[in-house]
Amino acid sequence: MEKMVQYEVHSFISFTLAIMLLFIGKALTLRYEVLRRYSIPEPVIGGFACAAVVALLYFAFDVRLSFDLQIRDYLLLYFFAALGLKSDLASLRRGGKPLAILLALASVFIVLQNLLGMGMAAGFGLNPKAGLMVGSVALTGGVGTTLAWAPIFSQSLGIGNALELGIASNTVGLIAACVIGGPLAHHLIRRHRLTPSADTALEVGTVYAQNHATLCYYDVLWVWMWLNLALMLGYGFNLGFVAAGVTLPPFVSCLIAGILIRNLGMWLLAKRGQSTEPASGLSLALISDICLGMFLTMALMGMQLWELQGSVLFVLSTLCLQVLLTIGFALWVVFRCMGGDYEASVIAAGFGGIGLGSTATAIVNMSAVTQRYGAAHLAFLIVPLVCGFFIDIVNALIIGAMAGV
Repeated sequence: MEKMVQYEVHSFISFTLAIMLLFIGKALTLRYEVLRRYSIPEPVIGGFACAAVVALLYFAFDVRLSFDLQIRDYLLLYFFAALGLKSDLASLRRGGKPLAILLALASVFIVLQNLLGMGMAAGFGLNPKAGLMVGSVALTGGVGTTLAWAPIFSQSLGIGNALELGIASNTVGLIAACVIGGPLAHHLIRRHRLTPSADTALEVGTVYAQNHATLCYYDVLWVWMWLNLALMLGYGFNLGFVAAGVTLPPFVSCLIAGILIRNLGMWLLAKRGQSTEPASGLSLALISDICLGMFLTMALMGMQLWELQGSVLFVLSTLCLQVLLTIGFALWVVFRCMGGDYEASVIAAGFGGIGLGSTATAIVNMSAVTQRYGAAHLAFLIVPLVCGFFIDIVNALIIGAMAGV
């Protein structure tokens, strides 16, 4: 039996490859109308194509190719810091009731997701609590939550393959979340004859070719400075949370830091009689869009699809039902409870990211929809807050209660 050959691609080459994959995704989107019709994000196309090639090398040629993706997590921090710098407290207050409704719906969905996972585990003759790893641990929680809970499930509950189950489920869920968002919104808009937004001021995905504003060297540098300050402040917040015994994803701290800088800056400038924002405009949109696209591309290209071996039947059967549950819940519950309008359709598209993938996936799905149909400001306000902040706390409480640990 031939020995497996392993290669790790240097971080600089990995980053360059991610850029090339984004261009490949863009080219394929322009070439195939079906990709545009269903708003399949460009990073998904390029990133998954790379993951498929890497899997082929593994299975066909015994070559294990991995990528050094250290920069990937910084890209996500930049994106959420930028999102915070675009948010003002007045908008947060306007999002109060819809945010509470979406959080309540997501909390109910977590329980349903876990009950489905536990039922399937019992049906396959496994410890029912192993089903939590193919439920909200890996799907709503994502990779970070999976890595945090896997040792507890292994040591306290005797589920030795908890990590493998979680990683495999997260992989399948991430792919599914990327694919269902655009078609789901497209279906709702056509089915209910919704009037798309005429607003072209997108939070994410500005069409730069159609924007006649010019980028200034110092504007970009100014925005970059504020983003770095938000990351530094966010890092300090994260250390404070850890010291207080609160575990939250680092991007949540950067989002809070960006919101604080934006609103404190606006308040100080208003006192001086100025109306200029600390960081805004095309420069901020450009940097945040590049960071989000690159992050998702690198996240997908780094997937190791062979980790699905071993528990394939259980994981795939459960995940098929989890995807159907997510689609049904988004179509018949989230869309209606969020108002049944165009904004609700965009939120429903983002719910795939909440329930199956990650905050970045939710944002990319909504971005792909709004680039075609118009802005949805409420969706981009409340989904990241539910996805990236509140839901992690709720999820941890529910997992602990259902696992009995």
